[in-house]
Amino acid sequence: MAEARDVIIIGGGHNGLVTAFYLAKAGFKPLVLERRNIVGGAAITEEFHPGFLCSILSHAVGPLRPEIVRDMELEQHGLKFITPDVSAVALAPDGRALSLYNDAKRSAQEIARFSQKDAAAWPDFQQSLEKIGRVIGEALKLTPPDIDDPSKGDLWSMLQTGRALRKLGKKDLYRVLRWGPMAVADLVAEFFETELLRAIVAARGIFGTFFGPWSAGSSLVLLLRSAGDAHPAGSSWFVSGGIGAVTQAMAAAAKKAGAEIRTGVGVAQVRVKDGIANGVVLANGEEISARAVISNADPKRTLLKLVDPTHLTPDFVLKLQHYRMPGTVAKMNLALSALPKFKALSNGNRDAMRGRIHIGPEIDYLERAFDESKYGNFSQHPYLEVAIPSLTDPSLAPQGKHVMSIYVQYAPFQLKGTDWDSQRDHFGNTVVNTLSEYAPDLRGLIIDGQIITPKDLEETYGLTGGHIFHGELALDQFFTMRPLLDWARYRTPIQNLYLCGSGTHPGAGLTGGSGANAAREILKNLRK
Repeated sequence: MAEARDVIIIGGGHNGLVTAFYLAKAGFKPLVLERRNIVGGAAITEEFHPGFLCSILSHAVGPLRPEIVRDMELEQHGLKFITPDVSAVALAPDGRALSLYNDAKRSAQEIARFSQKDAAAWPDFQQSLEKIGRVIGEALKLTPPDIDDPSKGDLWSMLQTGRALRKLGKKDLYRVLRWGPMAVADLVAEFFETELLRAIVAARGIFGTFFGPWSAGSSLVLLLRSAGDAHPAGSSWFVSGGIGAVTQAMAAAAKKAGAEIRTGVGVAQVRVKDGIANGVVLANGEEISARAVISNADPKRTLLKLVDPTHLTPDFVLKLQHYRMPGTVAKMNLALSALPKFKALSNGNRDAMRGRIHIGPEIDYLERAFDESKYGNFSQHPYLEVAIPSLTDPSLAPQGKHVMSIYVQYAPFQLKGTDWDSQRDHFGNTVVNTLSEYAPDLRGLIIDGQIITPKDLEETYGLTGGHIFHGELALDQFFTMRPLLDWARYRTPIQNLYLCGSGTHPGAGLTGGSGANAAREILKNLRK
């Protein structure tokens, strides 16, 4: 006889764990099934060389929504945030460095070394992002309205959002409407003249996307990220023990609330009868029945692989097939025998290296890196976001040694005329060569390295197309259209089957927003 549960959640990524927690707090007994032997999805800490631990994929927090941290009591479950004074440092190959701090006045003083005009513009830009970000942040907490038949709650939420926009004042309201569709390169050029500053701010609008800085709509990504963090270049939020400490704390909170989590359990199929999901079939052939099935996997993996498409209309399948998920990010983790010496950071400035290190000194550099990916090639001079987490958390590496975590963009999922298996070593050398232009001693310090290609992101970590956000963050895949128009309210065409991952609204990284929003809507249906 098949096992029976209230609710099954497929995937133990952070959104799945957040959903499990809120459902358990409401009195249900969710069962989380995770294919890998560790929960966390893209937010995991693992040993990649003896004695060296790293945030294998994501290395910075979203940041998490404060109410989720509070509700789940994550700090009581051992979570310790690390916020270095330096949020990010942008390096130039000619030996210049621009450090940006959490303190806006200190950032302006640093910017003044490059341009007094830019230093004067910085506070205005940050204040606008903060004001606009607060309004967007409230909208990200909403369930997208039913366009065809909005409820009283939908209408009230839209009215509240409209009022909040009006309260921004004429200047910032105009900016919201104008900035969203803009190319982020145009946006930063309106405020700043220093290329290093333009590039590090613009990078926030293209990170993890198939956008270059001149792509229309890339400013929307910057605005979405300002909802949780108004720092124009993004603050640096790390955690003690690596990013996996976040999901371990979430798992502990969910279990305490009454959820059950099973690892090493793959789901092969969502069981559907007469258009209603009623359980899952595991990879080993076992079946588990449930009142509701919730998928933390991306929309395509859920509805085109775990579900037999014959249960969906041809029109829906066609639209979902065209949902864009072009992965562009790869990851490299290095075990180092010592701290590298960056040319631009005199005397091995450790403080400047505690935040994120930005490699991409000009808008044109970023655009050229993007250009290569458009034609199926990985960038020969990639845009890199680097962190050395062992500087702020020595427990990640043996004494005196260090871990380097490197996001690499652009690395297209489909390579033209070749494949990732044959290009892995060449890709790794390209990344190290690029970094060596800024830290000439780096290659001699490498003990070991781990390369994670877009293909690995799909096959090992379940990210279809290697896309870290479960789908492109774009104007036509945002809010009421994420993942598809008419299907942005966490439900699917199959009754009792729901989505809670980053392929749903708001879907902007490691914030927990999609999981919290989904839990709220699913609870309404379960209580009926």
